[in-house]
Amino acid sequence: MSHPPAPDDEQRYWLALHRLPGVGPKRFRQLLDHFGSIRAAWNATPTQLGQAGIDRRTAAAIVEGRGQIDPDRETERLAAANMTVLTWLDEDRYPPLLRTIAAPPPVLYIRGELATEDRSVAAELAGDLASAGLTVVSGLARGIDGQAHRVALAHGGRTLAVLGHGLDTVYPAEHRALAAEIVEHGALLSEYPPRVGPAPEHFPIRNRIISGLALATVVVEAGEASGALITARTAADEGRDVFAVPGPVISPLSRGCHQLIQEGAGLVNEAQDILAALNLHMAPPARQLAMALPANDEEERVLAALQITPCQPRHIDDVIRDARLPAKIVGSTLTVLTLKGLAQDIGSQHYASVS
Repeated sequence: MSHPPAPDDEQRYWLALHRLPGVGPKRFRQLLDHFGSIRAAWNATPTQLGQAGIDRRTAAAIVEGRGQIDPDRETERLAAANMTVLTWLDEDRYPPLLRTIAAPPPVLYIRGELATEDRSVAAELAGDLASAGLTVVSGLARGIDGQAHRVALAHGGRTLAVLGHGLDTVYPAEHRALAAEIVEHGALLSEYPPRVGPAPEHFPIRNRIISGLALATVVVEAGEASGALITARTAADEGRDVFAVPGPVISPLSRGCHQLIQEGAGLVNEAQDILAALNLHMAPPARQLAMALPANDEEERVLAALQITPCQPRHIDDVIRDARLPAKIVGSTLTVLTLKGLAQDIGSQHYASVS
């Protein structure tokens, strides 16, 4: 269902509702589809909420929250903290790849500049990939995450850090200086509002945003129960490329990578392996020639759907129907075609072929 962009007056109700426990992407979608706006949902009676399919407990939490949360105050706090917000209704600015995952966050809190470029990867290969013009997405955690951000910055690249808490804090605390540098050369972003602290259950949930922002996910090391495996499998479920770096067979931190490779992930020895798989490995003149044609059947079908009306942009729903492909595949394929210069994102989920 398509909705108009959120004015500031509407956005404050998104911020307020997002603070309530138990109101996640699924219930946001229920409320938005039923009421047409989150403001109307925020002011609904318990009976009206029930008619929208909201259970009694959640309806009671919404009604109770109205007496405890001031939507205007939420907007003021974000402005004072120098944060910006994107919601589903920001069709021209909400990351298009992230929008295609199964449960895109209804609200994204951002500190820094969120690029519209969607060619994103995360791993210790970040230096070469950042030098090739890719944006590195990771989670600001200790170890590989922090290394990926630092190496990308050291090579003059952009990097995004997806946090498992509100943007008014940094976890781990020793990464405060790194977080500040990321804001200058990328962005911090989160689906959690300010004053929500880090909690163990937040981090596996936020991993879907890391993979959702990326065309490809790279796993450098992972134990058998690693959160990196959650990210990789979420990426695979969304139709994105997954790569893994093999390691010593006796190392526990290699087992997850080897398992991913056995399941079909691309084996990576160097950055060129990833660039080649993404059709970004050639020198610019050769790359321009290769990009002039669709690379696979999915690209051909999506491009053919766009060319049904060559002089008129098409809504993504029409492209999905005519290409006869799943929505998540069409979304990621449109992004690839846009990067190749074969399609143009007109805005408001409309795309046009480029002759």
